[in-house]
Amino acid sequence: MSLRTLALGASMLLALAAAGSAQADTVSVFCGATDYDLCVKAADAWKAKTGNEAKINKMPATLDDAIPLYQQLLAAKSPDVDVLFLDVIWLGMFKNNLLDIKDKVPQAEKDAHFASTLGAGDIGGELIALPAYMDVGLMFYRKDLLEKYGMQPPKTWDELAAQAKEIQEKERAAGNKDMWGYTWQAKSYEGLTCDAIELIASNGGGTIIADDGKVTIDNPDAAQAIERAKGWIGTISPEGVLNYDEEASRAVFEAGNSAFHRNWPYVWGTSQGGGGPLVGKVGMMPLPVGKEGQKSSGCLGPMYFGVNKYSAKPELATEFVRFITGPDMQKMRAVEGAYNPSISALYSDEEVLKKLPFLKDTEPAFADSATRPSGYTGTSYNRVSQAFYRAVHDMLTGDEEVEAGLKKLAGRLEKLKESR
Repeated sequence: MSLRTLALGASMLLALAAAGSAQADTVSVFCGATDYDLCVKAADAWKAKTGNEAKINKMPATLDDAIPLYQQLLAAKSPDVDVLFLDVIWLGMFKNNLLDIKDKVPQAEKDAHFASTLGAGDIGGELIALPAYMDVGLMFYRKDLLEKYGMQPPKTWDELAAQAKEIQEKERAAGNKDMWGYTWQAKSYEGLTCDAIELIASNGGGTIIADDGKVTIDNPDAAQAIERAKGWIGTISPEGVLNYDEEASRAVFEAGNSAFHRNWPYVWGTSQGGGGPLVGKVGMMPLPVGKEGQKSSGCLGPMYFGVNKYSAKPELATEFVRFITGPDMQKMRAVEGAYNPSISALYSDEEVLKKLPFLKDTEPAFADSATRPSGYTGTSYNRVSQAFYRAVHDMLTGDEEVEAGLKKLAGRLEKLKESR
């Protein structure tokens, strides 16, 4: 081979490398605070596969705080962030600002997701988001402590309260003065809407507003559920629970200072990783019921990725959404973060089940889950939820009597629901 041929070959390789570099591009992505590291890992995998980069921007720790950020961004038709991380309850709120990607996603990819979860991202015939993972409220418990005191996992909330009280008293007597029976989320924010709707629905009290628009919250079963939870505060739950979100309550549980803990599936990963004090000591199950004959009513909360309608790179942004919600990244998220996949095939994946042996047990939780009334309320959902969780918080603190508070809340919701 001549020097001239070698020189030409080298020139061609340099030209191809330059062309590849020129074609590489960057999209900007919002991702949740709790799974930020997994998003960064997905971005690294995408870069390795495509050469393109995804700049991951961490959202506020409390998802509520992201809503005004999104509203400002989208009202200005800003292209600054290409891909948005979306709670299922936001899809109706932001549907007019999200790109329809139905024709950009192969049918086989769509069919891989659970139909109900994919369907929530299809509004008015437009596919505005793809599911990243499925969430449902679950109960975590110290299986070592239940075994120590000869207990079986509780089936009802009253059984849980009785067990929590006994464990708390005995563990404190044994020297753990910081032990509490139950930690959950009672701060005045969206998380309280989830926790409260679980308690109320599992007690036969409905889900605030029915699918046909009827306000159902003012009823004796709902009142009984809230009174029950109010009685936990200062007895089996610390007073501080009134300011606990997911992370604050998780910190108490993972420090070994709570027998029971309500949260989302990711807590399995955080509690069982890194050689922490709870490795091998945690069990998980669907939430208890308030009354016999009722269903465990964990709040359903899938998370999605969608493309900002005003993105300057809609094609590339769509490619990233397909990648981060695809089977490889959902498997990575399941194995490393204990997030329930929305892709049904992963529920029989041996590697996933080896890492998440509980996964098969969470399917009943999805079947019996309770949904927030975002379907009927649409763009009014945020105002409806704020009215609900603020009212419930006032009832839990004692600032408002429960029955009077529910009656007042129902009247307010009648007005808010129709402003959608």
